[in-house]
Parts: sequence; structure tokens; C-alpha cells
Amino acid sequence: MVVRKGDGPRQIAVIGAGASTGEWNRLARDVGRLIAESGHVLLCGGLGGVMEAAARGAKEAGGTTIGIVPGGERFQANRYIDHEIVTNLGHLRNFLIIHSADGVLALPGSHGTQAEISIALKLGRPLVGVGRHWRFIPGVNCYPDPEAAFNALLKLW
Repeated sequence: MVVRKGDGPRQIAVIGAGASTGEWNRLARDVGRLIAESGHVLLCGGLGGVMEAAARGAKEAGGTTIGIVPGGERFQANRYIDHEIVTNLGHLRNFLIIHSADGVLALPGSHGTQAEISIALKLGRPLVGVGRHWRFIPGVNCYPDPEAAFNALLKLW
């Protein structure tokens, strides 16, 4: 079978804080679950915080996860990552995450997440925010909960 652009599962990047707890992790886990239940692939930076919570949600729902990690050695990804891509690029790996994504869900985060949002906007990737954290950035439509954000992202294809 020949796979053409648009066929099969999409790679959906989940971006957000590398160190987080509580509500942000709950949101991320719900996002991961929604991605997996829809048959798509979760793509992230592969480390902790929002990335780990989203990957956990996807794995618990039977999904597939990819982590594009910053270091140069294997086995730095969190335990919920199925496929680890080692870059040895540090923060530059953010470009690879967004460039490899068919769509982006932005959760609360800081400068790295904001850089990823900028890259997504520049590349024209479908992008939505979960919660109100990124509402001040022109071009980022934010939705109050993971389900609303995920459904909005699916409509952008």
C-alpha cells in the first residue's frame, strides 16, 4: 500500500512545561488520551512535566508516542515514550518537534514552549492552546479544556 500525504494517523505535538505538577499534568494526560483514542500519534520532547504526562495518557489509552530528546545519548526519554529520537541539539530540537508535527497542542509552559509556538506559527502548522496561558500571542486560539482544544485542532486539517 502506498501512503500519501493525509492518509493514516497524524503526528500531534504536545508542547508545554518541562517541569509541572497538578492541573497542568492532568490537562496533558487528558490530551494524550484524546490523541491515542483518535488513532493519532503523540509527538513531544520526550522528557518530564507536560511531556511525560501527555505520553502517559497516550500509553494508558493504548497509543503510540515519539519523543525527540535534546541530548546525544539514548535512554533519556521518559518511560512512556515508545520511539526516542536522539538529537544532541539541546533547545534546537524544538524546531524538529514542530517541523515533524501535523498539528500542535500547546499547554502551559515557559520560554521553550513559546519558542515552539512561534515556530509552529511561522511554519503554518495547525496550532491551538489548551487553557488561557497563550491567549496573548496573535494566531493562537485557546480553548478552555483538552477536548475543546483537540476538537478545534482536528477541524484545522
